[in-house]
Amino acid sequence: MRFVHVLGYKNAMTLLNAPQGQWMKVTTLKGGPGLRVRLTQYGLFEGDCVRVLRAAPLHGPLLVEVNGREIALGRRVAAKILVEADGCVSR
Repeated sequence: MRFVHVLGYKNAMTLLNAPQGQWMKVTTLKGGPGLRVRLTQYGLFEGDCVRVLRAAPLHGPLLVEVNGREIALGRRVAAKILVEADGCVSR
């Protein structure tokens, strides 16, 4: 696991580096307005709890669960979503 220092968050990391199967809280969406709009259309917002279900081989997309839905995110997009383990309980 690689942690990223983000002001106000102790154990922040990108969703790309999050451990598989562990619930994480979305702290920051680092992309521009287009990316933020697309993620909100998918139903992914700051403060939501997400978990990585599966990472496709050969640098393929991540399958994540958020709000009872499964969505596929490219690795470049997942690298712009900061998460932390604190604040989410397993369901």
